[in-house]
Amino acid sequence: MTADIRTAGAASHAAEGWHTINWKSAYRIVCRLQARIVKAIQEGRWGKVKALQYLLTHSFSGKALAIRRVTENQGKGTPGVDREIWDTPEKKATALQALRPRGYNPQPLRRVYIPKKNGKMRPLGIPICRSYCTSFQKGWGLSDGGPVPPSALSSFLRPIAATTSDESACASGR
Repeated sequence: MTADIRTAGAASHAAEGWHTINWKSAYRIVCRLQARIVKAIQEGRWGKVKALQYLLTHSFSGKALAIRRVTENQGKGTPGVDREIWDTPEKKATALQALRPRGYNPQPLRRVYIPKKNGKMRPLGIPICRSYCTSFQKGWGLSDGGPVPPSALSSFLRPIAATTSDESACASGR
């Protein structure tokens, strides 16, 4: 007689590789949470907004999409002040496990000067990958503390609210 050993609790994504992530499902989950946040804001249910924001910041899908946006954009090869680039699937998967909101102190920007057309130099600040991911999660209508004032959130989420009927427009403009 063999016993089937099962653990209780939520599913763990620790063993999941970067290429095995179901991106369609991740986009759907994030889009649905964004739509629920917009609806709760419109109804003035700020406790619900805070709870949904917590869900989105702590969800596997939200973290995975934030890392994907940072590592697959035009500036993906430019390291930040930590001189780190998440260019391999292993580094991305490790970052996914390490991306936690607590215990993170942002580092100063790396200052780089780029030439302008008139010959002068323009300063450019480059944050580290982790800062980018954290800011993308906040850009989805998320906050660290309590409920954000309605004017700040609604002005940011208005474009999302207009596109919630179009699933291709949710979660990172796709």
